[in-house]
Amino acid sequence: MSRRISFIAVLSLLLAITVACTNKKSANPLANVGSKQPDKVLFDKAMDAMKHNRFEVARMTLQTLINTYPDSEYIARAKLAVGDSWYAEGGTASLEQAEQEYRDFITFFPNMPEAAEAQLKIANIQYQQMEKADRDYTHAKRAEDEYRGLIMQFPDSKLVPEAKQRLLEVQEVLADREFGIGKFYYMRMSYPASIARLKSMMDKYPLYSRADEALYLLGQDYEGQIALVRARPTCIKTSPQPRCVSEQIKANMIEQLSKSAAETYSRIITRYPIMDRADDAKKRLAALHQPIPRPTKAAVARNKAEDESRRETTTFGKLMSVVKKGPVVDQAAKVGEPTLEDPTPVSAREVVQDTTRQALGMPAGDEHSLAADVVNSGPPAASDPTPRSDAAPAVSAGVSPGVSPANGQPFARPGAGAAADPNELTPTATPETGLRTPDPNELTPTNQAAADQQPLPPPAQVNEIQQGPAGSAAAAGADASSSLASDSELSSSKKKKKKGIKKIIPF
Repeated sequence: MSRRISFIAVLSLLLAITVACTNKKSANPLANVGSKQPDKVLFDKAMDAMKHNRFEVARMTLQTLINTYPDSEYIARAKLAVGDSWYAEGGTASLEQAEQEYRDFITFFPNMPEAAEAQLKIANIQYQQMEKADRDYTHAKRAEDEYRGLIMQFPDSKLVPEAKQRLLEVQEVLADREFGIGKFYYMRMSYPASIARLKSMMDKYPLYSRADEALYLLGQDYEGQIALVRARPTCIKTSPQPRCVSEQIKANMIEQLSKSAAETYSRIITRYPIMDRADDAKKRLAALHQPIPRPTKAAVARNKAEDESRRETTTFGKLMSVVKKGPVVDQAAKVGEPTLEDPTPVSAREVVQDTTRQALGMPAGDEHSLAADVVNSGPPAASDPTPRSDAAPAVSAGVSPGVSPANGQPFARPGAGAAADPNELTPTATPETGLRTPDPNELTPTNQAAADQQPLPPPAQVNEIQQGPAGSAAAAGADASSSLASDSELSSSKKKKKKGIKKIIPF
């Protein structure tokens, strides 16, 4: 009898120990598949429901877990899984709800490794809703901000490389939009606005797949400005006194615009030497009688790596892009670092003021005396011819040469069914006829094709390393020649020129 009681006591003790071990939580509950904890059971049921696309059931189960077991070690994963259920369900409303859930997760658990994952999914939500470059760019801009936030807030996360690649694709779309706007202004001869857009775009997105095209268009903007300045009369009749601009100011302005155009074309050659517009940039520099620089070997290698990383869009992809809502990002670079901070944008007003200030030889920031120095309101000298009544308005402070002071727009050309204004001149019109008669000796973007056919003198080559003291001149020359790319290296690295590249003309 006593043996039976002892046996029962031992059995009861073993049973109590077993129950106690069963109720004790595991150190690694995610790995313990056989765990019978109620919070683990709820979490597993929610994951199974999500696996079978029963998202509403999964969210109800996860919410039960969160409300019933607030101290559970599954709380963080449950909150993230709620956002995942909305994200997987898709649709505009569901994606908005998922974004809110992910933001709440980052707020409550900012130090967990999953916080970077939540931030990446927030950026991906905006990425999925991007539209083409010529449409609404709200989601593209927000995606850029979210990817930048991930890279800067979680620099040690393993998700940073993926975020950088997506950011390059987003910036390709945004750069394409800015290029389209700059070209729009150029075609309407609103050169300061086009210059401001293209300069800001190139400073912000240097890895744009059509960077050489954008820089070439920027150079054409400066040449268009030169054509308009040359066509402006020196004095015009105004009431009560005529307004005059000295020839020296016009000459300084043309010189400064020519310098800006040369710097822009040189940037194509030194930064994008293997791209399509490099040869055209050399022709424009020669036509402007400016020296042609030679790119370095490092610049050739970098540009070649960027070009080889881009994917060519297939014929099927081009057909699908017609019906696809989102943009095609095959041309985005796969190498290089995306821009994480926006540089200071350039405005059209700043472009006009800088050009005028440099033409007057004024220091930067001195804007108060522009009007007094640009326009002379006094009577013309006795030897000056009487200004004609059909002359165009004069250049005024803060207004671009060739731009109407009233509205800041370029002078309009008479349309097919519209009567021309006798008091308004086109950029190259003559006072006698009011008709557009281009000067054959003047190099403008409109007669560029003819100028390219004329034989040009061999331009001088410019080395990037300047000559030093006499003792080190030979060594400096040797280092410069070794770092510059040769013609054979350029020709071997240059990709096959695209067919059908059109000459850019303002009209």
